[in-house]
Amino acid sequence: MSKKLFNFVLIGFLFVGSVLQAQNGKPTMKFDSKEYDFGTFKEETGKITHSFEFVNTGNQPIIINNVRSSCGCTSPDWSRKPVAPGQKGFIKATFDPRNRPGQFNKTVTVTANTSPSVNILRIKGKVIPRVKTVKDLYPQEMAGLRLKSRHLSFTRVKNSDKKEASLKIVNTSEEPLRLTFNRVPAHLTIKTEPEVLKPNEKGEIVAVYDASKKHDWGFVIDYVDLKINDVSNPRHRLTVSATIEEDFNNMTEEQKAQAPKVEFKEKVFDFGQLNQGEKAEHVFVMRNSGKSDLIIRKTKASCGCTAISPLKKVIQPGEQTEIKVVFNSRGKRGRQNKMITVITNDPLASIVRLRVTGNVKMPRTN
Repeated sequence: MSKKLFNFVLIGFLFVGSVLQAQNGKPTMKFDSKEYDFGTFKEETGKITHSFEFVNTGNQPIIINNVRSSCGCTSPDWSRKPVAPGQKGFIKATFDPRNRPGQFNKTVTVTANTSPSVNILRIKGKVIPRVKTVKDLYPQEMAGLRLKSRHLSFTRVKNSDKKEASLKIVNTSEEPLRLTFNRVPAHLTIKTEPEVLKPNEKGEIVAVYDASKKHDWGFVIDYVDLKINDVSNPRHRLTVSATIEEDFNNMTEEQKAQAPKVEFKEKVFDFGQLNQGEKAEHVFVMRNSGKSDLIIRKTKASCGCTAISPLKKVIQPGEQTEIKVVFNSRGKRGRQNKMITVITNDPLASIVRLRVTGNVKMPRTN
């Protein structure tokens, strides 16, 4: 073997050896156990903590880069300073059982300059639920009246339908409570059953939503004031919501074949990057490829920073219109995703959502 070749092979061996030595020198977390079972305990026990201790069995200090739990119910803590070779460190996992009855099995992922670079720890157990109090079951309070919620949700309602919803209530005061309502819109009828609640008596607020009288589309909200024993209070208010959709169920196949059809050339506008305070404009082109007039029932943006204005509300077959969008970045920063909902009389796609996206950066200051 020539001297030159010998030197080349020797350098190769030295390089591989140094690599292997560097790998072997990586610190290692040695845990007694990577899993801990809290067993069975009561919810009222409150937060519980276990500390996973480890020893650095390597030749370099351990630096923990990140510790992440699998859910917000588990809060981790860990050794913030480097853990020298032969020394001990810890990873603490604190579990909050509040409103989390039953079995749980959560992980804590530890990322460090170790071999391996990721260690996964696990905690598990079983939470016995606490007995619910009246305050738990009826968390909202109004002058001795407790309610399950302040929100009456009718979810989806056809534009020609009536729908009923109810809300559980209880009188926790020491006197009878008579409930009446103010500012009730025409499309809503509302009452309590019974009308007068005796002390400790349970009842319901029952409401009927007549969508044919609302004359609106999509997600809509109303507010109703609740009077208790004829006393008004601006904080005693119920929110009433519904999503009103057009009823196409009675259309025949022939009628559907002659129906309008909405088409958009694009449904996403990316304005790229704006300095805060700048505006971006875009025009969405909307076409009726169906066989009868396309009617725009409603256009609505997800926030007031996005202005929309369709050129016309009725588009004949084969025609198109424009929906102009103006995004105002004033007061905004970071990544933006705004939705524009377009509701039409197309039976196959009555709701179309357009998206405006981009990034807003803060202007430089001298």
